[in-house]
Amino acid sequence: MKIGVVYPQTELKGDPEALRQLGLATEELGYDHLLMYDHVVGAVHADRDPPLWGPYQETDPFHDPLVAFGYLAGITQTIELVTGVLILPQRQTALVAKQATDLDLLSGERLRLGVGTGWNYVEYDALGQDFAVRGPRIDEQVAFLRQLWSEAVSSFDGEYDHLDRGNINIRPNRQIPIWFGGFSEPAFRRAGATGDGFIFAGPLEGGQGAVGGVLDGWIRIKEHLQANDRSVSGFGADYVMLASRSVDETLETLKRWEDAGGTHASVVTMGMDLGPAQAHIDYIADVKARL
Repeated sequence: MKIGVVYPQTELKGDPEALRQLGLATEELGYDHLLMYDHVVGAVHADRDPPLWGPYQETDPFHDPLVAFGYLAGITQTIELVTGVLILPQRQTALVAKQATDLDLLSGERLRLGVGTGWNYVEYDALGQDFAVRGPRIDEQVAFLRQLWSEAVSSFDGEYDHLDRGNINIRPNRQIPIWFGGFSEPAFRRAGATGDGFIFAGPLEGGQGAVGGVLDGWIRIKEHLQANDRSVSGFGADYVMLASRSVDETLETLKRWEDAGGTHASVVTMGMDLGPAQAHIDYIADVKARL
């Protein structure tokens, strides 16, 4: 099982030096990947109808993961760079295709593009996109991304995106892997139908969404893979271990996830009040040493 680190966006306050230190430490300690969350716009939660249910507000800082990874691509050599997850339907598809291409080329094919639909309708409004159609739009976008990455010149006539005999030039040297993320049955369905993998979060058992937890979600995805005549072999399953609040819990969770067939896991330090970047580095170093 490959093991990586979640960059603690909200706690390191956009500090460029912290990004440098943690990116280098992740690689030097022998981890396999660095995963970054994504939010373009924060929003005040008070007096919203409908309510904003997600965890982040206007006070929470976020780097743009594609830009931050462009920087990390130049100072690291081996770690995979993972968006976990990019809120794809609030972005222009062709622009994401172009940005992802450059990042994959400049990093030596180290990008894993995790995508999802998000929860912040204020963010969608600010970016000029319709929150209500985020589900069908992401389905269309994945097909369009793969077409843009593979065809010298192509046309696309979708419900939300259109292209008349155009392209992105340059294109990547491969189909960049697209992993879905989320907590819901539609997210599991999409992954089983067209995804290269899935990024889970939350507790292993019980918790958020329509299912009882990550283990149940993994079962649902395997059922969707089977329904689409796809093999579990080669399909990735990454667990962002939000519920593990100590080194001991992290090690126990890693074992249980590997036993369940997980292929990847991501160590979380956010939410532990660790303080500056060095404290986060010390934590992931302790996890790695005890592994």
